[in-house]
Amino acid sequence: MPTYTVTTPEGCLTNDKRAAIAREITRVHSETTGAPTYFAQVIFNEVAPGKYFVGGQPLHGQQLFVSGQIRAGRTKESKDALIAQMLAAVASASGLPANHVWIYITDLIPRQMVEFGNVL
Repeated sequence: MPTYTVTTPEGCLTNDKRAAIAREITRVHSETTGAPTYFAQVIFNEVAPGKYFVGGQPLHGQQLFVSGQIRAGRTKESKDALIAQMLAAVASASGLPANHVWIYITDLIPRQMVEFGNVL
């Protein structure tokens, strides 16, 4: 099950923006990988002031970090499309400029995953 964790400073996103980002992440993941939309999980974490640092300094301004864990085995082209389309979709849905959106995608080997009580 692909899991995307979105981390922002407190107050960066409204409920409507979180919902739009979740829809866009789900849509992009499904369209670029072929996975059913009902597999995608999107989890939001808000970080209190003084608990989010970049370069050893407290974060100033708005930033959005997406960490995606997906099943390994996707082609380079599929992952390139996934990350490029996700950047554009998340930036648009959040209202933040693209240079304020960070996205990291991590491949998970299926045999190191358990879903619904079964090792993949």
